[in-house]
Amino acid sequence: MTDVVDSDELLRRLQRARACAQQEERAWRDRREDLGAADADPARDAVVRALAYETVVRVLDEILTPGKHDEPN
Repeated sequence: MTDVVDSDELLRRLQRARACAQQEERAWRDRREDLGAADADPARDAVVRALAYETVVRVLDEILTPGKHDEPN
């Protein structure tokens, strides 16, 4: 099923997605810190997941605020 949404609703959905991705990123970073070196495999998995969510946040940031995070070369 497809819904037609206006630009305001699309913006709200993107903002909610960004907030959710930020929350998940923090949760996986906290999990990594809690696991420590003793649990190498789960800790590595937590790092990878945190990086994935960080990437999602950066992409959504660029969509929501184009050029805001441009880094000088």
